[in-house]
Amino acid sequence: MENSSTTTITVSVAINAGIEKVWEYFNSPEHIVQWNSASPEWHTPRATNDLRVGGKINSRMEAKDGSMGFDFEGIYSNIIPHQLIEYVIGDGRKVKVVFSADNDITTLTETFEAEGTHPKEMQEQGWQAILNNFKRHVETN
Repeated sequence: MENSSTTTITVSVAINAGIEKVWEYFNSPEHIVQWNSASPEWHTPRATNDLRVGGKINSRMEAKDGSMGFDFEGIYSNIIPHQLIEYVIGDGRKVKVVFSADNDITTLTETFEAEGTHPKEMQEQGWQAILNNFKRHVETN
């Protein structure tokens, strides 16, 4: 679905960890499968990540009861290690992830173009919930 005026949503989280750990946990498939869900009813049984411009990220997101699932996929357009990741989701929407370090606190900020099916608030809550899970995963592992 195309929007004539694209709405962007920004979510952010401050993580009590250094930039190297945050970068690794955000991009490593063995970690992605542990944190990439918006609620306890969902999980990511598998993920792949070819972290290079033109490379692909793919996460299989499924309801734990098996009732539904989908592939979240994007193609990288820009990568600056420990600073920035930009990619385009399969439906053409753009995502920008900024990593900002201040001593042992790393702030991760994601800005993405909203899709037209679900309410903006629902999308924001879902993406923020995933970031909150990521924060918990990094800080407890």
